Amino acid sequence: MNIDKSQILELLKSQGNNDQAAQADSELPDQVDTDQHAGLLQKFGLNPMDLVAKFAGGGGGGLGGLLGR
Repeated sequence: MNIDKSQILELLKSQGNNDQAAQADSELPDQVDTDQHAGLLQKFGLNPMDLVAKFAGGGGGGLGGLLGR
């Protein structure tokens, strides 16, 4: 699944991970493929499957359970 980098950066910032967000901004492509870039996502503390569930889930989810980590 492709996710816009800005959504990932917003998620990291909402978790208080501003340093990781800055690093992710410089390392991730504009469109992040959760399969192809799984290693990079995990480097920033993000589970690719959680991202797929969050962003593919559609409406009303907000940040869901991702903030409870």
